[in-house]
Amino acid sequence: MSFSSMIKQQQVLDAGDEVGEEVMELIPGLPEEVAEKCLLHLPFLYHRLFRTVSSTWNRFLTVSPAKSMLFPSAASVSLSLPFLFAFAFDPVSRRLQCQALDPFSRRWLLLPPVPGGAAAGSFAVVGLPRRGEIYVIGGVEEGGDKAVRSVAVYSAARNGWEEAAAMGTPRGYMAAGEVGGRVVVAGEDGEAEVFDPEEGRWAPATARRGAAVARYDAAAAGGKLYVTEGWAWPFERAPRGAVYDAASDSWSEMARGMREGWTGSCAVAGGRMYIVAEYGEWRLKRYDEPRDEWRMVAGSGVPPEVRRPHVVSGELEDVGSGRRRIYVVGAGLDVAIGTVSAAPCIHGGEDERVDWEVVKGPIEFAGLAPCNAQVLYA
Repeated sequence: MSFSSMIKQQQVLDAGDEVGEEVMELIPGLPEEVAEKCLLHLPFLYHRLFRTVSSTWNRFLTVSPAKSMLFPSAASVSLSLPFLFAFAFDPVSRRLQCQALDPFSRRWLLLPPVPGGAAAGSFAVVGLPRRGEIYVIGGVEEGGDKAVRSVAVYSAARNGWEEAAAMGTPRGYMAAGEVGGRVVVAGEDGEAEVFDPEEGRWAPATARRGAAVARYDAAAAGGKLYVTEGWAWPFERAPRGAVYDAASDSWSEMARGMREGWTGSCAVAGGRMYIVAEYGEWRLKRYDEPRDEWRMVAGSGVPPEVRRPHVVSGELEDVGSGRRRIYVVGAGLDVAIGTVSAAPCIHGGEDERVDWEVVKGPIEFAGLAPCNAQVLYA
């Protein structure tokens, strides 16, 4: 049922025998379903302005039946568009800013300032793609070494930040990710907490036992949070790694092949884990769980015009025909967009290939250094 039909039906139920207000067409001359798809592609950043076009547009962008189309629940993300959100540090102003890349125009949209004063890189950023929310968690105060408990949440539906419930323990430089629709954070000391966005509160998770695991990288996939400390000079011992399973609220040691081969930044796309290798040509690798190894993805490495420092992210869903999409955001917000697709394997089984496209950042972004990237459906 279309949105306009739902509104008319609701008016009949509300008015009884009374004559309700006439509902105008969303876009005169177009079938309702086509007009709705056109409005679904309006940039979320300007919804407040679009609501002034007409009362029908205002209803569509604010009434609950349309909101389920614009910001769908876990059941579907097919009617929303993937926006790339990049957090970047400006070394001149020493301020953190957040930009969103429009998937159609390929233009960056400046978002409201990120609240708080945590030092760049010391806080955790977790996106809940299906909810259209990004959480900025904890960190260390700028110019000091005091960890904070504060949490701020950005909502694409409101295009604004709000204060969320604070963590139970102040933390900086922590591992974090979305696991089963909840936010999981874990400190180097093994203490962990879980945030439920529906209930709006934190709860302690089972603490990880054993030696400390310093955060090098972390990723969430398949209902688990993976934390690795990576290789460190002079490479005298293999890196440690840990895995948190949300279903059982338990920790386990990371598989040897995963932790020893995790030599780059990890992005999860279409449920699969990929890393952009830190060395050589920045080749893409995919983790093969049955073999416990990182397998090289065919195709070239990240295009050289995308420079360090870089951060990575991936789209939650396949982008059609089994393809997956990965973003590498480099200095100046130059973005390499990698589309991963199936490729023939001479030894049998499944292989993959990546093809890259580069979106250059505006010249005025030349000094920006990215520190995190997330993909939301908005």
